[in-house]
Amino acid sequence: MPQIQIADRTLTVANIFCVGRNYQAHAAEMGSSIGAEPMVFLKPNSAIVRPGTPLQLPAWSHEIHHETELVVAIGKSGRHIAREDAMQYVAGYALGLDLTARDVQAEAKKKGQPWTLAKGFAGAAVLGQFVPASAIPNPADVSFTLHINDALTQQAHTRDMAFDIPALIAWISDRFGLTEGDLIYTGTPEGVGPIVSGDQLMLQLGNVLHDHYQVA
Repeated sequence: MPQIQIADRTLTVANIFCVGRNYQAHAAEMGSSIGAEPMVFLKPNSAIVRPGTPLQLPAWSHEIHHETELVVAIGKSGRHIAREDAMQYVAGYALGLDLTARDVQAEAKKKGQPWTLAKGFAGAAVLGQFVPASAIPNPADVSFTLHINDALTQQAHTRDMAFDIPALIAWISDRFGLTEGDLIYTGTPEGVGPIVSGDQLMLQLGNVLHDHYQVA
């Protein structure tokens, strides 16, 4: 089972919850809208890729898109967590990429089939280094960016989330339950698009996190 390190604490990754359509501009660019409740899907933990590992694009897709996201690591298990208690369950934060086989996803949507392959293939959950929750005392007021080949590609501020971190923790814990080691990919801003072999990616969260990747 994959593990993550947050300061001196090691967590074994359990479930990976991913939030779709959590930024209005991204929902609009995808031709969608944001509903009254979060739209959540799962990735297997076998999809995780860590920093320093080249990103391998699957041969069966010709359109792999990047989706840059703030990732929350859950530090203790809980069910039916109240919004006001939610942040007590956060162990740390990272930046990640929800890689998506967009052509495969579009075909699945057309046929009314699940998106599992398009979102959960090996290498689809790119995961940066973690910092403890104390390093980001106000996660509702941080910005993050993605640069590809030194060009700014995505930029977001967490205040623009439709469902903030406490709301996501409360909702997911109520519907699914949360386990120590769970990860929550909290949604991507506008600007998603393709990555290709040779691309150099840099993810940055203020002055706190910097992660670099190369597409093989």
